[in-house]
Amino acid sequence: MDKVFYNGVIITANEKDEVYSSGYVHVRAGKFIEVGSGYPDHIGTEEANFYNLNGRWLLPGLINTHGHTPMTLLRGHSDDLPLKRWLQEKMWPMEQKLTREAVIVSSKLAMVEMLKSGTTTFLDMYHLFLDDIANVVDEIGMRAVITRGIIGLCSREEQIAKLDEAMTIAKSWHGKGDGRITTMLSPHSPYLCPPDYIAEIASEARTLGVPVHTHMSETAQEVEESVNKYGKRPVELLQSTGFFDGASLVAHAVHVNDEELEILTEHQVAVSHNPMSNLKLGSGIASIQKMLSKGITVSIGTDSVASNNNLDLIQEMRTAILLQKGINQDPTAVKSAEGIKLITVNGAKALGLRNTIGSIEKGLDADFIIMQEQQAHLQPAMNALSHLVYSASGADVIDVYVKGKQLVKNRECLYLDEEKIITECNDHYRKMLK
Repeated sequence: MDKVFYNGVIITANEKDEVYSSGYVHVRAGKFIEVGSGYPDHIGTEEANFYNLNGRWLLPGLINTHGHTPMTLLRGHSDDLPLKRWLQEKMWPMEQKLTREAVIVSSKLAMVEMLKSGTTTFLDMYHLFLDDIANVVDEIGMRAVITRGIIGLCSREEQIAKLDEAMTIAKSWHGKGDGRITTMLSPHSPYLCPPDYIAEIASEARTLGVPVHTHMSETAQEVEESVNKYGKRPVELLQSTGFFDGASLVAHAVHVNDEELEILTEHQVAVSHNPMSNLKLGSGIASIQKMLSKGITVSIGTDSVASNNNLDLIQEMRTAILLQKGINQDPTAVKSAEGIKLITVNGAKALGLRNTIGSIEKGLDADFIIMQEQQAHLQPAMNALSHLVYSASGADVIDVYVKGKQLVKNRECLYLDEEKIITECNDHYRKMLK
């Protein structure tokens, strides 16, 4: 039966940035069929179930465009190290101890955290047990982009095997879960994949009709090493491989100059900005104000909680906005309405899903969240858009829906056993430490 949510603040994130202070949404068969202001008198109670929002906020489900869910088990395992040492000395040795069971439960823990803080869609780049992760997504009703991260500093035989595995995952899962699961191909980075191999991966992605995704220009050291080794900065290097010749998404893009921004603009490359991870690892601050001014699609990713250390996209968005205001000494650098779009509309564009999700609009899938407004830090109540950007947190989310199906009710995940997952994660981490 249809569902009508009324008497709430509807933050649409549409092209006009419309906010209905007392509005409603009408959901049928997993899609929005009407969004409006006032009370929907024209809809009869025999047609739909009515839900009184009582002033709560309803907004699009949040979209996380870069992360590694199995690394949730490594939250707090290592702090205060630069990226290269953090990876080589702390992360990679521990990841070698991850069992299939540990990967599954760690990914579930990430999904609990994401759902309860309002994230309905996420990109997961990893290299272990991707089929199992995708199965969990399918079972619990979330939306995800699954992509096998490929490290290419290995023998040719290993390169072929890794690419074959990545392509199999991409073909097997693209469009599954009633369309909630899509895929990409992902060379890990220009510093962990030779240019010819990146070109090969990009070519296969075009053949499959899926986008490509990679880490790029995360640290100044990475850029310097690229120039020393190849005579090119990472953006120019990726351009030379054909990586940007189709739909492409890069994570980080912290150290890019004006010439590189022109290349990204020309090729319509989307960027996943990961401010908190970049800050914690001392990598720097991406110039997203410049990117946005050039029309580059900038979205937000959390990276893994091993370097963040949480998956709260609202907090991530606020950090991104405030950083731009501060480093540019310009309070207008990124405005409130733009901030909301970083974690909704722009995320959908970056993942190639804008025709499906990203805003509260007729015809789109009904992915949305409901937030509690009766909190001291969210008063006075009439300034909802400002509060969402500058005061709220993921803890204010109470209900979550994907394709009109409720996944979180009154802050409780309906399809994930949070208590069991937490217990199992701690057991696995203790075993890994031994």
